[in-house]
This record gives sequence, structure tokens and C-alpha cells, in this order.
Amino acid sequence: MTDPAPARLVVLISGSGSNLKALLEATADPAYGAVVVAVGADRDGIAGLEIASAAGIPTFVDSVKAYPTRDDWDAALTGHVAEHRPDLVISAGFLKLAGKQFLDAFGDRYINTHNALLPAFPGIHGPRDALAYGVKVAGATLFFVDAGVDTGPIIAQTVVPVLDDDTEDTLTERIKVAERVQLVDHVGKLVRDGWTIQDRKVRIP
Repeated sequence: MTDPAPARLVVLISGSGSNLKALLEATADPAYGAVVVAVGADRDGIAGLEIASAAGIPTFVDSVKAYPTRDDWDAALTGHVAEHRPDLVISAGFLKLAGKQFLDAFGDRYINTHNALLPAFPGIHGPRDALAYGVKVAGATLFFVDAGVDTGPIIAQTVVPVLDDDTEDTLTERIKVAERVQLVDHVGKLVRDGWTIQDRKVRIP
């Protein structure tokens, strides 16, 4: 009996590619069960694209300003991702909200990670908002993307204590470390074991 083919991952990025790099290191082990088949970005000239190119992975760039409308951009992004036949699409620091066409195509297999314990502190300033509120723990949430902002079904969460002397920068950096571990761990579980989503509850057998 032959081993099943590895799951196909398309990773979307907007910056340094630290989560992408962690995924590439994990997928180098055949036992992980997945391979990154393409990396997409919303801008040129970012370090994450250099990481992908150095690893021999195809890349594409869809800048919103390159298209007449946001719907045109969404259609182009959907088409470019679909070309690579992904089993899972991963937003690894991708800073653009996908539209209806993209979510119709990939919504049940498009995941994102957020640097707060959702549903608390959605949006782009999770650690700052958590500190301002005075919480004692922060963390990161991995979830399936839906049409809302950080509102999709939760796959996993990891907790990071808030220290008395934390600043936004120090808390953010500690969350990033935990977030990266959680992302790599649960992407592996998803592709190896599968998942179901029912009544907002994500279950991995």
C-alpha cells in the first residue's frame, strides 16, 4: 500500500514570511503530510517572496491597486490560488480580506491566525487592545475564515501570559512565537487527520 500524496498548501503572505518559513521547515519532513505548492502575496519586494523563491516554490503577486475593482482583484486571487489545486489555503500574515468569490471557492479550507484570543480583540491591533483592557492572558487563535473580520469557526487557541512590564512590542513578539508553533502543529493535524465543521465547532478526529 502506497502512502497518500501529501496535501497541497497554498500560503498567502504580506511581509517577512516567518510563518511561511516555519511551514517550509515542517513540510521538509515527509511525515508532516503536506507540501507548499505556491506562495501568493499582495505586494512585490517582500522577504517572504524571496524565501519562497529560494526554496523553488512558484509565487504570484496580486496587488489590489493593479485591478479596477476589489471584485476584480478577488477574482484574480481566486483564479491564481485555484491553479495550484490546494487542499488548504493558509493566510500567513496576509493583510487583505478575501471577498465572496474567494470564500465561495475556499471558505471551508482557508485558515488564518490572529494574535488574540477571539472573539476578544479582533482586528489589526489585538495585542495593543488586550493590553489596554488589562487582561492577564493573551494569545493566538487559528480559525477558518468567513465573511466577517476574525469571526470564523475556531480551530485552536494558545494562551500567552501578560506580564506586568509588557509593552505592545514585547507581548506581540511572544504571541508570534506561540502562534507559529500552533499554526504548524494544527496545519499538520488538519492535513493528516481531516476535519469537520458543524455548528461553528471544528473537530479534528
